[in-house]
Amino acid sequence: MSTQSAKQTSYPKETGAPTYSTSQVLKFAIPSFIGILLFLIPVSFNGNVTIGLGIMADWVLTTFGGAIPTFMTVVLVVSAISSLLVKVIPVPFLKKDGFLDSLLNVGAIWLALRVLGAAFAVMTLTEIGPGFITSEFTGVIVLYDLIPVLTVWFLFASLFMPLLLEFGLMDFIGTLVRKVMHPLFKLPGRSSIDAMASWMGSGTVGVLLTTQQYESGYYTKREAAVVATNFSIASIAFSLVIAKFIGIDHMFVPFYFTVVVTGIIAAVICPRIPPLSRKKNTYYEPVGQKIDEKVPSGVSSFQWGLQQAVDKAGQVKSAKQVVKKGVFNVVDIWMALIPLVMALGTIALVVAEFTEVFNILSYPFIPFLQLLQIPEAQAAAPAMIVGFADMFLPAVIGSGIESELTRFVIAVMSLTQLIYMSEIGILLIKSKIPLSIWELFIIFLQRTIITLPVAALMAHLFFF
Repeated sequence: MSTQSAKQTSYPKETGAPTYSTSQVLKFAIPSFIGILLFLIPVSFNGNVTIGLGIMADWVLTTFGGAIPTFMTVVLVVSAISSLLVKVIPVPFLKKDGFLDSLLNVGAIWLALRVLGAAFAVMTLTEIGPGFITSEFTGVIVLYDLIPVLTVWFLFASLFMPLLLEFGLMDFIGTLVRKVMHPLFKLPGRSSIDAMASWMGSGTVGVLLTTQQYESGYYTKREAAVVATNFSIASIAFSLVIAKFIGIDHMFVPFYFTVVVTGIIAAVICPRIPPLSRKKNTYYEPVGQKIDEKVPSGVSSFQWGLQQAVDKAGQVKSAKQVVKKGVFNVVDIWMALIPLVMALGTIALVVAEFTEVFNILSYPFIPFLQLLQIPEAQAAAPAMIVGFADMFLPAVIGSGIESELTRFVIAVMSLTQLIYMSEIGILLIKSKIPLSIWELFIIFLQRTIITLPVAALMAHLFFF
């Protein structure tokens, strides 16, 4: 919350405490509680650990999953054609509508990627086109496996995320846990919500949350870059999928414990070295700083956090305002982000499956793995680098390795590297957060080099 909000706060001289009415507290508490139930509380459903949002997403995927690839192909084609028409035929009313103008009037590179994404989707759906595009290991994975999940998750995340953002929960929790998050990770307390949303739900939800917070003035450039590349962790549910696929699900507890430990170590080190350490501590220029988690003297963290939350909730004038914002987010993601996922995700998988690029890049990891006494080092090395294309690819490589210890390490690495272009990377490139593809690759390598020795050490302890 900005310092302006602080000036609006009233303090009785006797107690030094802020004042607010019961109705103001309820306006913060009720929507925030619903948001917590949907995003942050783990529940067991059909034998899987998930969240309320995940239950809704799974139901839609089960019920309509078969139709989603066709539906999204239509959306991608509409996005590409409408964006092309706007470039060719000037449409005056678009300039008056800020949302439509930003959605359709895009630069040449983004336009090319939308057209490419639509073309790849049509080729894959109709099975007409080059085999390396329509292969079950490239276009099919993106259109039939990745895009349906993203489409549904982003639908519900965008519609319900205002419950976390607009009614003061981030402000309240941020004030309470700032004393932990700031000294340890050099981050505001509200970043803990991003991490929890990722942990319980999906890493993409965490990135979406981070980008919206940055573009609203609640993270600096450095903070947003750090949170997005270090705290957008894979969910517990997906971690179990990886463990089962690679054949170590009987060791899930030590496996996930290793993921958590290595993730924390990387989150402490990476923000303190370039390129993240060189990011400016300035806010997104169009909005400026909208946050102040420092607690005034004479007021407890709880009191100040509650006042910040009440002030934030008070800015919401109507439910229509919140719903409209959520719908706009859905349309923007479906028409602007999903085409990039189809285009860049397919290209990344083509490079991984049909070229030697990742095998060549993995050569330096062979002696590193041998030094760490990882069995079958040469077979495991490509798994250390191919995750930059897609998070699931290391598990595909690792599933054919005989050594259980090596499969354990590969599974851990696939979850702790975090930066993969088919999903998280594209989200970050499209966002306003100042991170380039080259910087994302550097951070990916840093996380790999930092976490690999830790994962190897813990694997040797568990398999001793």
